[in-house]
Amino acid sequence: MTKYKNLFIDLDDTLWDTYHNNKECLEEIYNAYNFGRYYASFEAFFDIYMPNNIDLWAKYRTGEINRQTLIIERFRYMTRPMGIEDVKSIMELNNDFLQRTTKKTRLIPGAIELLEYLRPSYRMFILSNGFREVQFKKLHNSGLAPYFERMVLSEDANIQKPHKEIFDFALRNTNSRRNESLMIGDSWDADIIGAYNSKIDQVWFNPEGLPAGHFTPTYTVYSLEEIKKIL
Repeated sequence: MTKYKNLFIDLDDTLWDTYHNNKECLEEIYNAYNFGRYYASFEAFFDIYMPNNIDLWAKYRTGEINRQTLIIERFRYMTRPMGIEDVKSIMELNNDFLQRTTKKTRLIPGAIELLEYLRPSYRMFILSNGFREVQFKKLHNSGLAPYFERMVLSEDANIQKPHKEIFDFALRNTNSRRNESLMIGDSWDADIIGAYNSKIDQVWFNPEGLPAGHFTPTYTVYSLEEIKKIL
């Protein structure tokens, strides 16, 4: 019988298909704002946007930049060649994008089936670096909300994964014991390193088969279905 009682699960790209949902929203933005006047194709736009966005999120996790800088710079980087750099215009674009994302409901294959399997036996919590105004809507609109007792956000703890403090905050605010808890997430840097440093066991959801870093996670799975064999 498993020793775990409390499951902390990442939302983005672990349950909610962030990559495809956001790409769909970005294509809508691309067309709505006529970005085709400045870029050869949506794919050309996306191939520039995505690496920059990933880099900004990495800097946000480590505290190198704040939330506002992330929000502004991910779109200003794309609109600067068009002569659009003012904060008001960038924020309007960002808000449009975020509102579109809350309506997307594509999930990682097997997400609902896994949660149905886990619900009778575990307390489940979302642990996310995402922004409050969109994470709750994404959770509800996609049908994930009923499975979770609570969502713990980095904005609540005032620090992002992978820092130990957000994991301590999550344990404290859910009355969870460290040795009875398990972190499930797709991000090696945020979820797995963070939980490992916090002495919480980890399930690394690794569908791309990426190499592990300087330690071996407690468990590695390549599909959500495989988690049923662990829990």
